[in-house]
Amino acid sequence: MRNKILSTIKPFFKSLLVIGLVLTLAFSHADGALAARTGGRMGGSGGFRAPSRSYSPPGRTYAPGGGGYYPAPYPGGGGFGFPLLFPFFFGGGGGGLFSILIFLAIANFLVSSFRRVRAGDGGEVDSLGYSNPKVSVARVQVGLLSEARSLQKELDQLARTADTSSAEGRAQVLQESTLALLRHPEYWVYGAGESQQTALQAAEAKFNQLALGERSKFTEETLSNVNNQLRAAAPKASLPGTAAGGELMTQDPGEYLVVTMVVGVEGNLELPKINSTDDLRQALRQIGGISSDRLLAVEVLWTPQADGDTLTTDDLLAEYPDLKLV
Repeated sequence: MRNKILSTIKPFFKSLLVIGLVLTLAFSHADGALAARTGGRMGGSGGFRAPSRSYSPPGRTYAPGGGGYYPAPYPGGGGFGFPLLFPFFFGGGGGGLFSILIFLAIANFLVSSFRRVRAGDGGEVDSLGYSNPKVSVARVQVGLLSEARSLQKELDQLARTADTSSAEGRAQVLQESTLALLRHPEYWVYGAGESQQTALQAAEAKFNQLALGERSKFTEETLSNVNNQLRAAAPKASLPGTAAGGELMTQDPGEYLVVTMVVGVEGNLELPKINSTDDLRQALRQIGGISSDRLLAVEVLWTPQADGDTLTTDDLLAEYPDLKLV
């Protein structure tokens, strides 16, 4: 009788044991994944705005204060328009100094129109006459070995002290970030880069799309300095991979650090196709050399940020499929 009861209960205990093991593995894996998704972020935007230029159709001047357009006066009385040009071109009067003034006005209009079309390094003028210059939106990513934790500390310190509210401060953030990467080529493992030109009106949406795509890979932004708004998450008591006293344990060689830079730049910015360390070095130098007067927006992001967090090979392949071995 006893053996019969044991034989009935034994399968039940086996099933319970299997379920317990599965749940333990699942929760431990989830904790590791969450720990690998902390990220840092710094940068900001001065606004994607066209240069403030006024434009008036030929022969008309804009009246400030909402008065609309009125004919522009010229010597000899009257406005400059079709009724005046008609007799001029068909021999109906007008000559001497008056004809020269009309010719100069036409020439000035043609030259001004040509300059507006070429404004902003290949820009355009929309139907209302406002300049719509071309803007380049670019992204450069570097995957580094986990031994590059000293570089992570440099980015952390820069984020805590940088002035991201000014164009000069944002340019410095970009320069210092690329310089930190250029100083540690021995840690480079992967790289990726892309750049595309777009009209100014569409550039902000494209920049935000790239930046949000990178931010969505983080479970939590544990350090952020954007437009001089500094935010830092409270340090956790203990993280996986952290020994007692807060000292980092020996890390797996398969763990990585990823740094991403997204920029919006006036004019043309062509980055090389990254297939080697030389290509990556050239791309970093180009993006780091952008002057403050051309830099419209920048975001520098890195993961992991919190001490003890890790980015495994599986995480890297899943979240950063564009990275290429260099």
